Amino acid sequence: MILDHTLGIFTHPGSEWSLIRKQRRSKTMEFLTHVPMLALIPAVCFYFGVAEVGWRLGDGPLTVLTAQSALVLCVLSYLAALVGVWTFGEFITWMTTTYSDEPVDPHHGMALAVYTTAPIFLAGIVGAWPELWLNAVVFAIAAAYSVYLIYEGMPIVMNIPKERAFMYATSVITVALVLLVTLRVGTVIVWSAGFGPEYMVIE
Repeated sequence: MILDHTLGIFTHPGSEWSLIRKQRRSKTMEFLTHVPMLALIPAVCFYFGVAEVGWRLGDGPLTVLTAQSALVLCVLSYLAALVGVWTFGEFITWMTTTYSDEPVDPHHGMALAVYTTAPIFLAGIVGAWPELWLNAVVFAIAAAYSVYLIYEGMPIVMNIPKERAFMYATSVITVALVLLVTLRVGTVIVWSAGFGPEYMVIE
């Protein structure tokens, strides 16, 4: 039950989305069996990367965050991820009344949010090696696959025609981008409130 469907969403997403739709589970249980654990991957890996491994900008010195600063920022990022996925799922469910003629099932909206964000969380493993180009490439690939999963899963999970599902999925992606920007702005506000990063130059 814990992290079920996660592998299938990568190996055979079409049939896996069908299984997810048939599953009888509350939206809270769908969220709790996946997101708290998946969100730990980028949090832990980025902590190790920025506090222990460090990074360079061009030919500049090796730089790390202090352990306390890295811990605060990673905890805040972890909490933001939890809030972000839950909010994303609520938005998907709320938008169902516009695009679907069926009664709203909150589990379906949360399932779409949970499984389409899984590639982003799994990509967080590269945070253990904070090379800008590596992280940019991996996260771009993960984001592209997440977009594919939304378009693939929307007509199946919500049981609506593909034409209508395309518009629904496009709206969902727009909401996801807005949420991402909002979370980034929130991070800046938190930093300005005294939680800003503290750096150390190693060499």
